[in-house]
Amino acid sequence: MLQLAVIRQDPAFVKERLSVRNFPETDLVDTIVQLDDQRKKLQLEADTTQSGINTLSREIGQLMAKGAKQEAEAKKQEVASLKTSLSPITEKLAAVEEELNSTLIKLPNLPAALVPRGKTPADNITIREGGKKPALPAGAQPHWDLAKKYELIDFELGNKITGSGFPVYINKGAKLQRALIQYFLDYNTAAGYTEYQPPIMVNEASARGTGQLPDKEGQMYHVTLDNLYLIPTAEVPVTNIYRDEILKEAQLPLKMTAYTPCFRREAGSYGKDVRGLNRLHQFDKVEVVQLVHPEKSYEVLEEMVAHVEKLLQSLELPYRILRLCGGDMGFTSAMTYDFEVYSAAQEKWLEVSSVSNFEAFQTNRMKIRFKDGGGKTQLVHSLNGSSLALPRIVACLLENHQATDHIALPKALHNYFGAEKI
Repeated sequence: MLQLAVIRQDPAFVKERLSVRNFPETDLVDTIVQLDDQRKKLQLEADTTQSGINTLSREIGQLMAKGAKQEAEAKKQEVASLKTSLSPITEKLAAVEEELNSTLIKLPNLPAALVPRGKTPADNITIREGGKKPALPAGAQPHWDLAKKYELIDFELGNKITGSGFPVYINKGAKLQRALIQYFLDYNTAAGYTEYQPPIMVNEASARGTGQLPDKEGQMYHVTLDNLYLIPTAEVPVTNIYRDEILKEAQLPLKMTAYTPCFRREAGSYGKDVRGLNRLHQFDKVEVVQLVHPEKSYEVLEEMVAHVEKLLQSLELPYRILRLCGGDMGFTSAMTYDFEVYSAAQEKWLEVSSVSNFEAFQTNRMKIRFKDGGGKTQLVHSLNGSSLALPRIVACLLENHQATDHIALPKALHNYFGAEKI
């Protein structure tokens, strides 16, 4: 959630930044300023009235001590009158505060200065590319055919057990999943990230804290009886570990990693783009999260991008890094880099990771703060990234490394998988 002080300081700047996102309701900025003006006026009235009540109450005590009961009774009538007038003021104040907060939460994060204008993925900027696109053998197959040929994944069985988008990994397919998860976690912990195994369901406060609510409510699986949500990413439970806490500056940065299954309804997804592992309702992902000093968050963002890039390089896959335009960024992000890997058999780029800086947008919702050297309390900045999401990585590993009678595995996975090829 945007900080009210930022909006009040320069409403025109906030509107200009929102226009980079193509956010249509910039008039909400004016509404927020007006509501805050009302709030301040009502708060002043309430404070003034309460102060009068407190002053009269002290005077009543003094009069009673002197035995001046008649004068004290007169003062009590004044207190009663003030209390009667205070009640509608406090009710109106509560209503205005509620409307102010419900309006504030509708605003997305402000794009950073480097975020390009644009409306669609076509407007994203390619920062750099790496790796080489493979020359596939004659008769090369897409991953869904390779998965069937080598008995790695059964999509039809998953459809029988649950439904479309819930594949069953079998034999060496399951082993490859496990090898990738362990490799990703080891890679992250070697870089100083602390591993967590968080719950895969969260309460409403946690989902609201990281911005999934109200923005992505329709994309999450909701356990209505208990009002819990299946997580779309480990970002949600991991970032909420420090919700409502004040950290010491010396604790920063906090670096966390976690493996979890992830669940997304992906409402509206259909056609060739969802075939095989391209888009699933349940998938495995390893996430990295950092809570950092606000002055260092963009330096850390570049470090996290380099971290994910080296991981992709170790998998010997062709990739590219994109800086997302305003119209393609997530609701909570101030800047996002997407990583895409080239799927040789499908001849298309597939997103495998997003690395984002949320600045204070999430931490303002979650009240994650720290005390600096001068004793001042500030909001930390939060960042996260996929390191990595497995489905499309597996798809590209199968397709890009296929030979006529086997699938070669990158050297980094040999010890984890226990073999050099499938």
